[in-house]
Amino acid sequence: MSWKIAVVGATGNVGREMLNILSERQFPASEVVALASRRSVGRDAVYGDKTLKCKDLATYDFRGTDIVLMSAGATVSGEWSPKIAAQGAVVIDNSSKWRMDPDVPLVVPEVNPGAIAKFGKKNIIANPNCSTAQMVVALKPLHDAAKVKRVVVATYQSVSGAGKDGMDELFTQTRAVFVTDPMVTNKFTKQIAFNVIPHIDDFMDDGSTKEEWKMGVETRKILDPDIKVVATCVRVPVFVGHSEALTVEFERPISEAQARNLLREAPGCMVVDKREDGGYVTPVECVGDYATFISRIRKDPTVEHGLSMWIVSDNLRKGAALNAIQIAEILISRHLKKAA
Repeated sequence: MSWKIAVVGATGNVGREMLNILSERQFPASEVVALASRRSVGRDAVYGDKTLKCKDLATYDFRGTDIVLMSAGATVSGEWSPKIAAQGAVVIDNSSKWRMDPDVPLVVPEVNPGAIAKFGKKNIIANPNCSTAQMVVALKPLHDAAKVKRVVVATYQSVSGAGKDGMDELFTQTRAVFVTDPMVTNKFTKQIAFNVIPHIDDFMDDGSTKEEWKMGVETRKILDPDIKVVATCVRVPVFVGHSEALTVEFERPISEAQARNLLREAPGCMVVDKREDGGYVTPVECVGDYATFISRIRKDPTVEHGLSMWIVSDNLRKGAALNAIQIAEILISRHLKKAA
């Protein structure tokens, strides 16, 4: 059985990865359509060994389309996802628009695949924030074993999380340092080349940023409403790959060895944890991979039942495109029926 798929935002970082992963995983698609805004109509989008011409989102007829992978930002999704869903397609949205809507499931397939069954209320399923996605993949098997009480996390997020403009700014600023060009800052609040910026998304009244708030509320919706999360989200001069330094407090005892074994067996997780030079994973090594890598697992001596660890993942893949396609795979295998 084959399915008609549309990718909205096909010329962006995540949209391109969606097309790549659909091909890599041999998703059973009878047709894949690349869609974008009017200014990108006619641009090429690569899908396996095919080159697709982008069509106009504003004029496209979605009747007969089974699944729409939406990666065009919250404003576009807010306008178009309900319209597309009303025509019968299921929208899997990568923006922040629908994540906290009580009628929209927020899903990481390794963590809460059962939530996908609730998609029918609005015909929309939400992807979480990229930093939340990799964190809950690692937390899930530990939570099942010892119950997570509290998470303290510092993120080290790559510029690709801010889109192509963020990647371009890092490249341009890095070049400017070496050739003594003027330092121009447009996308970020401060210079990103050879620097780190403790500010992602807008500030809130309590002093946290919206990115930090998202990690807490999304973790509670996906994993457990009782988990407490405090996050500090930092933009770093890395092109692709988000890293997180995580300290977790549990209700029940859990040893380093237990955690290692649980994570080795957990779906989506890859443990690389040798206590030697280079015995851990860095962002450069995770690019292009599907896994969430966990390293530096060790006891936190400051609480009764605590562990610290280092988590790395390709944010364009597990943090966005791969997660959406894993949701689509579950949809077609368990929930959608094709008309005869």
